[in-house]
Amino acid sequence: MHVLIRPVQPDDELLLWHMLYYAAHMHEEEGDAIETETEAAKNNPGLQKYVQGWGREGDIGVIAVHLQDQRPLGAAWVRVLSEEKSMSSAVKERTPELAIAVLPECVGQGVGTQLMQHLLDAARAVYPAVVLSVRTNNPARNLYERMGFRVVDTIVNRVGSASVVMLIQF
Repeated sequence: MHVLIRPVQPDDELLLWHMLYYAAHMHEEEGDAIETETEAAKNNPGLQKYVQGWGREGDIGVIAVHLQDQRPLGAAWVRVLSEEKSMSSAVKERTPELAIAVLPECVGQGVGTQLMQHLLDAARAVYPAVVLSVRTNNPARNLYERMGFRVVDTIVNRVGSASVVMLIQF
């Protein structure tokens, strides 16, 4: 699927919250469906660091929008989580963490690849490396490996299962 990739704007923070819901696979978790996707992500203390106060120095992101109707289909962004310790001792402090999500109905159509290409091009101009974590059973790991990410560690994620920490160095 061909999409338009554009930079994240300051007024896109609400969209990033919505995409974070999918990036964190909250849609796969059991629970009450009382909150909207955006509210569920915003109200999760472990996830707030990825979006809250978007637009800080060093925040870089891109959004994929449908060519005809301009509706958002996905987003990818990096942010230095300065208030947090690195997710792994194998990763240098102040290495930005990557988050990416594509709407479920668009998965497998090349949107994630296009987002990653644009985001990594932008991040390469600012950072020496980028890190991400992905659940061991997530097929997106293949995309990350194709883009040049390599496994540097294994961790327990926020839901108690295993994730791998992957790093790309520019």
